[in-house]
Parts: sequence; C-alpha cells; structure tokens
Amino acid sequence: LQHADLAALLPHPAAESDKYRRGVVGIAAGSARYPGAAVLAVAGALRSGAGAVRYVGPAADAVLARFPETLVSDSGPRKAGRVQAWVTGPGAGDDAAPVAEALSTDVPVLLDADGLRLADVAAVRARTAPTVMTPHAGEAAALLGVAREEVESARLTAVRELARRYDATVLLKGSTTLIAGPDDATPVRVNPTGTPWLATAGSGDVLSGLTGSLLAAGLAPLDAASAAAYLHGLAGRYAADGAPTAAQDVADAIPQAWRDIRA
Repeated sequence: LQHADLAALLPHPAAESDKYRRGVVGIAAGSARYPGAAVLAVAGALRSGAGAVRYVGPAADAVLARFPETLVSDSGPRKAGRVQAWVTGPGAGDDAAPVAEALSTDVPVLLDADGLRLADVAAVRARTAPTVMTPHAGEAAALLGVAREEVESARLTAVRELARRYDATVLLKGSTTLIAGPDDATPVRVNPTGTPWLATAGSGDVLSGLTGSLLAAGLAPLDAASAAAYLHGLAGRYAADGAPTAAQDVADAIPQAWRDIRA
C-alpha cells in the first residue's frame, strides 16, 4: 500500500458523526504485573480515531491515570457495554478468561501477545465474526510448532499457514511486516513503512490498539491490519527521527502520520 491507498481507507467523521458512529473499541488487556501493556493499547486506540475506548481488566487505575476519557468497566467483555471490536491479550499473563470471553462475542476480535497463547484454535475457527492475529516471529513459531528460524526464513509461508490454520487475518510483525487473509486467492500485503527504532518494548501494544480502533470503525480485517501497520510504521519514523524512541512516543505520533497521509 501507498499513501493514496491509505487516504482512501482511513475513516473520517462526517458532520452527523457521534462517538458511537465513529466506533467504540474494547480493550481487555494488562495485568497486575504488566499494567503498561493496557495503557499502551488504549493509547494506540485513542490516537487512531476511535470514538470511545472501553477498558476491562486489572490495570484500570493505571489506564485512568493516563487517559481519563477511557470508559472503564469491572465486568468482562460480554458485559462491558457496546463495542464494535475487541482487543485482547497484551500483558494478560495467564488469565485466559477475558480472551475466551472476547472470542465468544459477535464483533471483530484482535488477538495479540498472551492472547495468542491463551486462545483455543477451535474457538477462533468457530467464530462467525472476523479475527485478526498479530504475532511476531517467536509467537508465530510457537503457534505453528516450529523453530523461530523456520518462520524467519520463510515468512510468506508462515503467515499464509497461520491464516489458513486459524481462519483469520494474520499480521506477522517484523522488519518486513506481512498481512495475509485466510483465502489463498487474496494476495499477501507487504508493509513499506517502519524503522528499526520500532523494535522497542510496548510497540506491539500500540499497534494492537491502533488496529482495534480501525476494526471498530468498520474497516475489513485485511484493510484494518494493513492500514494499522502502515500508520504504525510511519508514526515510528516520526517519533524516532533518527534517534531512539519509546512506545508512548509512537502512539503520540500517530496523528502526525494520519495528517501526512490525509494531506
């Protein structure tokens, strides 16, 4: 994809838009050990056009301290309120309940980090709503039952196999990010943006929130994942500007990348 493709894909609010029409994304992430993962996923969602973000999980205090506009619920995903997409897994630790509950909903679900490990293959394949998975090479190798080196040496084969096996859209993160849908007839997309400075802790959590926001806005899974990877890579370039950067800086640079694409 190029800038013109993204400009045609990115949602833009109309005069009659309200926060619900713009899309509400649910974030079921974080844990007592990893509250920052929840904060960064929420940051990615809020910076990416979501009309509202609902958060469920044990990191509510940390999320509200950074983003008071977040709608926090003490219930699980099924009782949290209206959402158009769920993001689950970042920093979740070993708590499989929110992941299973999110997968049982009838809206698009993004699985990342611990959510990839905790999700049941049969439950993912049985879903009628779309599923997007965002593994890095190590996570992809674990899911496929092969060595990481095998994924790295045959990334195209790996991303296609994961998409087929889970009947999902798969975004395989890395120096060259690939996005594949479950249909072999659909070409795999290669993301052209990014910077080596994006190899930093929490960067993937921001990408998860960003992708979830675009899913909630109504983009098709392949388009949402592709646009998110593009925006994330461009934001990483702006945030780094040739120097080290941190995940929160990448989230903060998403509006700049968005403006650049729209212009």
